[in-house]
This record gives sequence, structure tokens and C-alpha cells, in this order.
Amino acid sequence: MVFNGSQVTKFIGDATRAMNPRSVVPIAGNRAAANDFAVICLLASKYLYIGVMSDITRATTEKERQLTEHLRVALGRLNRSLRLTHADRDLSFSQREVLMAIARAGSLRLSDLAREEGLNSTMLSRIVAKLEAGGMVTRTCDPKDARVIHVTATPEGVALRERIRSERTDALLFALSRLSKKEKQALSDATPVLETIVATLRDRDE
Repeated sequence: MVFNGSQVTKFIGDATRAMNPRSVVPIAGNRAAANDFAVICLLASKYLYIGVMSDITRATTEKERQLTEHLRVALGRLNRSLRLTHADRDLSFSQREVLMAIARAGSLRLSDLAREEGLNSTMLSRIVAKLEAGGMVTRTCDPKDARVIHVTATPEGVALRERIRSERTDALLFALSRLSKKEKQALSDATPVLETIVATLRDRDE
């Protein structure tokens, strides 16, 4: 199935505007081209991904560059809108995202957490210390290697993550309720494309 790539960003934009009135610029493109052109995407202001074109002899077109930029902006605005929850108002952005990562995994090595969140060890240690002081996580040494630190979410930390997830889900449900049946179906059709992009960027990072 081939559909206009502007649908992808349009529905992301509609969902974002329902939570944040600022407009999102629509884009143009198509699903068939998704695997062919270089993807340059800055997600959550942390990682720059540069994909490799399947046909290196073909230069990226201006339309493709605009598609990339507009999609990045729309996804960024949607992501920021979903972060505006009330359950975690006492946590900073970094503390909230680190807690979400720890609670999602259940337990992580500190080094793995630093790599996943793109934080240096000093900054991450400070964040984890704050979360630990708040009763959200615990730190333990690996019984086989004292140099390895494991970070585990406490029941309070897991419960907070669930409240945050619930608020974000409710926000999306509210936004989607403002879409027409046709728009919801198109968004459903477009979701696998976004999942493919996420998988491509994750593989590129690894």
C-alpha cells in the first residue's frame, strides 16, 4: 500500500495540536521511498543518525530533506507534549526519563543505562542519586564484580512510571478522539512506517 507521507506527519501534528495548540507543518513524500533515502534525524535532542542510501549514486532531493526535517519537528513536538504529565512534576526531565528507562527494564547495569540514555557517568550518577534519595530506585554492587553497579526500580518507582504512562496514554486518546475515522485508519496504516524508522535508527546506533 502506497500513501502520501504527509499523512504520517499530519496525524502526528493533529495529535500534538490537540495537546499543544502550536501548529505543525505538513510534509510530502511516500512510503515507497522510506527505505531508499538517507535519514538524518535528531530525536529527543540527543542522537544524530545518518543512514546510508541504498543507491549511493542518487543525491537526496529537496523534497526528501523537507520530509526528514518536518517529520523530525512533528515527532519532537509530539514527544515533548507527551512529557508534560502531572504525576512526575517533582522530577526534572532527565530524572524522569532515567526513571522510566530503569522501571521499564526492571534492573539495569549503570553502564548500560548510561549508554541507553546517552549520558556521561558523572551526570548519570547524580541523577540516580537523586532518584535513590527519593525512594524511586536502589543501587547494588554486582556480587561477582564490585565495579559493576546495578540500578533497580523500587515499587514506588514502578508505580510512578505506570502513572506517567497512564497520563501519556490518556493524552493520546484525547488527541485521537479529535480525528475522523478516515484519519484514524490512515494513522493506523502509517504506524508501521514509523516503527520501521525507529528500528532503522536503533540498528544504526548499535
